[in-house]
Amino acid sequence: MSGPEVFGPDVYAAAVEVGGRVVVVLRGQTDRRGLQLRPHRSRAVLQHAIHELMVTDESAEPGDAVNRVGLIGFFEVSESAVILLGSRVYVGERPIGTVAGFDETHMPNHLNICLAVDGLIDGERLGVQLNDRVRFVFDGS
Repeated sequence: MSGPEVFGPDVYAAAVEVGGRVVVVLRGQTDRRGLQLRPHRSRAVLQHAIHELMVTDESAEPGDAVNRVGLIGFFEVSESAVILLGSRVYVGERPIGTVAGFDETHMPNHLNICLAVDGLIDGERLGVQLNDRVRFVFDGS
């Protein structure tokens, strides 16, 4: 075998559902956030860690800068797992968006998880409530 092996973008065949609960509901949106999505397709999250959910209606993928965001809230991870790009995210039973990327501006305090949506909205207007269940569902495609 010569040289390092190179893996394509579809290395993730399956992943457990990542769960949690909302611990802070946020309000607000901006056109000047300046998120820098990291060039990673996944991020490990630890049990009891707190991370932030935000949405964008910009075309966004790993490596992109994102300015248009709506703030959804912070959630606590119920069990350690891995969040994968493209996972569908639900708050309560409502689908919110799909994972577009990760911003590490506030690490090690928390990870910003940016979700792709069709229109900006914030957690308050969306009706997110404290202790709502948060789920990240990866379907392997």
